[in-house]
Amino acid sequence: MESDRGKRAKESSLRERRYAIRYPFTADAQMLELKSGIRVSGVTSDLSPGGCFVCTRRPLDVGARVRGTLTHNSQKVEMLAVVRLVKARVGMGLEFLDLDPNSHATLLAWIEALPKSRLIDAE
Repeated sequence: MESDRGKRAKESSLRERRYAIRYPFTADAQMLELKSGIRVSGVTSDLSPGGCFVCTRRPLDVGARVRGTLTHNSQKVEMLAVVRLVKARVGMGLEFLDLDPNSHATLLAWIEALPKSRLIDAE
């Protein structure tokens, strides 16, 4: 039988895992941090239905909530997201919290158009 501490550690590591396959994908990213008003731009390196990684020199803090726009081939996805991971001088991982129906449809169309052999292994 596992100890309470072992169970909590296991649950914590499970929560940190991604829930969807990530695909290499490049889109311009523009974000506004809602609390401070700081604007950040970058380029995505991967995408999933639940989030993306944005390469930027100025990543925001973990937990920051952002309103953002991803642009790819003149199509836009607008989202509310939270920063879940920061890699210093590399970028940040975003979890999508809310997408309007049109943005959600566009996001799914982008993913459906990608070659399925190009997935990134979950870390």
